[in-house]
Amino acid sequence: MRVAVLADIHGNADALRAVLADAAAQGAERLIVNGDVVNRGPDSVEALELLLGRADVTFTLGNHDDLLRMWHARSDTLPPDWFADPFWGATDWSAQALDRAGLLHASAAWPLTTELFEPGAGRVLLAHGTADHYRESLSERTPPERLQALRRRNGAAPYDVLVGSHIHRPAHAVMDGTLVLNTGAVGAPANHDPRAQYLLLTATPEGWVPTFRAVPYDQRGVLRRFETSGLLCTGLSAEIFREELRTARSLYTPYWTWTEETGTPRTPDSWAAFLNTLAVCS
Repeated sequence: MRVAVLADIHGNADALRAVLADAAAQGAERLIVNGDVVNRGPDSVEALELLLGRADVTFTLGNHDDLLRMWHARSDTLPPDWFADPFWGATDWSAQALDRAGLLHASAAWPLTTELFEPGAGRVLLAHGTADHYRESLSERTPPERLQALRRRNGAAPYDVLVGSHIHRPAHAVMDGTLVLNTGAVGAPANHDPRAQYLLLTATPEGWVPTFRAVPYDQRGVLRRFETSGLLCTGLSAEIFREELRTARSLYTPYWTWTEETGTPRTPDSWAAFLNTLAVCS
């Protein structure tokens, strides 16, 4: 059995199409979409529509899939000052687009985890972050004691393979006998490689064999749609998302952290100042 695991599409339909075509060419019999289909990019509606019509897809819930529903509902689990902050304009834009298309609640029933099991190959646990939280990172940097807790979750027989996403870069490690994998990102990689990235898992008598795929595609269309769709008009966060896509570099989270640590408002001026710090440090 060969399974394609893709995640962090983030509203980039061109990257998703490239990955779907490559997965088919590689003989993938099943797709697992490991969270974050939507938000950031201009194509949240189109990306969801491309996947929801397929019979071979299993979904897990990502933090951005959940965020858009919470945002639209003005959930009290989100800080109330966010809703009046123009910095969140891109999130509001994507939530409104999904609502107009009748797709805002498409992710409401998606589980936090899914499993794979093939006799002889072993048991696989997949989650956008981890089985405990969709924003917890899983990679070679995860502490061994944490991996053991995840591997033996709820007292069940231990998993042979743990697969996460969320960090937007591929990862591959064997730690205490557990194969630890991260899919990387389809639509917004953060490892300086702009290609659309995903994971193939192949069941063999020796266990699950991972293959990391990086698929070239023409970025010009999705970058143009930031402007033609109106997304870029929503303000600073959309500009940051476009720059992340263009450079295949994590910028949003470091910028957010920098503003928190320095007490700086999130404005175009502070974004320019932050970029200057990157230039100095590079």
